[in-house]
Amino acid sequence: MPKIAHLVAGMLVLLCIATFFLSTIVVELFGSHAAVAQVKSLVVTPGLWILIPTLAATGASGMFLARSRRGRLVSAKKKRMPLIAANGLLVLVPCAILLNHWASAGTFDTTFYSVQALELVAGATNLALMFMNLRDGLRLTGRF
Repeated sequence: MPKIAHLVAGMLVLLCIATFFLSTIVVELFGSHAAVAQVKSLVVTPGLWILIPTLAATGASGMFLARSRRGRLVSAKKKRMPLIAANGLLVLVPCAILLNHWASAGTFDTTFYSVQALELVAGATNLALMFMNLRDGLRLTGRF
């Protein structure tokens, strides 16, 4: 059961972050300011209410599964998780909240786009780290 919970939670986290990332890029390229504000609002609610508990469940179930395992792949996954969590909680969540606030107020200035760039870089970083964890997890289970 913990393996299935870890798989489902991990895939949901990847799906959430990829959806936030891609919807941000698409709406910035092709949408109006109102569409940007709508996407930013959806990222915060319900997005963060889904993402944060799911990220915690992924980390907790991963630690549970790794408690008796040793090796290079397990060690690499354990080293990446604090980076993923810190990037998410210290960069992505505050950026999402700020951008939502500014977009709902119609404040699309240099600061908005600077924070937007930071959010995109942090999101891409988290996606890369999570895909590395997915790859290593598949190797651990013999599926890759």
